[in-house]
Amino acid sequence: MSIFRFPLLVWLGIGTLIISLGIRQSFGIFMMPISDSFNTGREFFSFTIALQNLLFGLFQPFVGMAADRWGSRRIITVGAISYAAGLYLTSFATDPSILYVTFGALIGFGLSATSYVIILGSIARVVPAEHTAKAFGLTTAAGSFGMFAVIPGAQSLMNTYDWQTTLQIFALACCVIIAFTSFMKTANKEAKSSLKAVSTAPKMDDTQTLREALKEAFNNKSYWLIHAGFFVCGFHVMFIATHLPSYLADKGLPGSTAAMALAYVGIFNIFGSYFWGVMGDKFDKRYVMTSLYLIRTVVIAAFVTLPVTVDTAAIFGGAIGFCWLGTVPLTSGLVRQMFGARYMSTLYGLVFFTHQVGSFLGAWVGGRIYDYYGSYEPIWWSTVFLAFCAALIHLPINDKPVPRLTALSTAA
Repeated sequence: MSIFRFPLLVWLGIGTLIISLGIRQSFGIFMMPISDSFNTGREFFSFTIALQNLLFGLFQPFVGMAADRWGSRRIITVGAISYAAGLYLTSFATDPSILYVTFGALIGFGLSATSYVIILGSIARVVPAEHTAKAFGLTTAAGSFGMFAVIPGAQSLMNTYDWQTTLQIFALACCVIIAFTSFMKTANKEAKSSLKAVSTAPKMDDTQTLREALKEAFNNKSYWLIHAGFFVCGFHVMFIATHLPSYLADKGLPGSTAAMALAYVGIFNIFGSYFWGVMGDKFDKRYVMTSLYLIRTVVIAAFVTLPVTVDTAAIFGGAIGFCWLGTVPLTSGLVRQMFGARYMSTLYGLVFFTHQVGSFLGAWVGGRIYDYYGSYEPIWWSTVFLAFCAALIHLPINDKPVPRLTALSTAA
């Protein structure tokens, strides 16, 4: 299936992610102006962002359950409203503590309801199983594209106006997500009608309850191996995103080098996410995932071993970016392949929460180890070891559809 033949629902989901994750990726440039406005220092804003990300993951399984029960369209609408409210109320805050509620809780919930888990769960129901990894890869790439579509605009707005006005404009942008949801109902019906005609996927079991779905997944050892692998991904992503600038500064490189390296992460992630998604459709997802983590192992080990220069930092950014979020279409594709689409938002939401736990530890443990040893070397080699372990973890996964789906396919 060509990407141009994907259902309209896929493109509406991509548009939602560009706005939602594009805004989220721009929050770093608000640190200085917001910290200066409230005279709180950087630690306060950093903790608010950390709280936002933790709640982002904590809300995810429950938001996924709600989407499976009441439909993605309603949940995305509620999430967009919460996201817009968090941005808008932050722009009028006079007491910095209110940011824990607005910038932390409201936006954290908004991200949960307008990001990968809900969008991918919705797409899983309207794209044939043999093309889901490709669709997931394209959708994941949209998040990185949003980084480049939104961040320059945000910086320009703050140069022209101020951070308060910029957040208010972002709040209006969230209303576009609500507009997208108004088309999702029709797009969903059309896509499902088309899916019935062309899909060879097992029949969806509408009689299975949420409790039965959770029991089925929790009793499946391979499901927990998927959790373990995605935990490592979260640890890698947040450690590198949080500590790479400081690591490069410790090596005597200018701040522009870190900005360039992170920019390359984003650029190459756009291509990498789609590439790994396509590979997941063509080959066994377990082995594709193992290959991805082996590449991470080699890339990180080489970066730590070789002299750190402007050139090696740029190469590292591009190389690690190529396999940055390629895990998302593969991991979500495995969940869909093994358990079906009916409760994918719930089951993948739980896996994503594990990813966020890894993210929290990657950021926190990285700083903790640096304070204790006065060096990032131990944590860098820890990420190499974890990458190799993650490569091995995916080999014993049984990616066959659970017996329930096999029986349904036979009966169909």
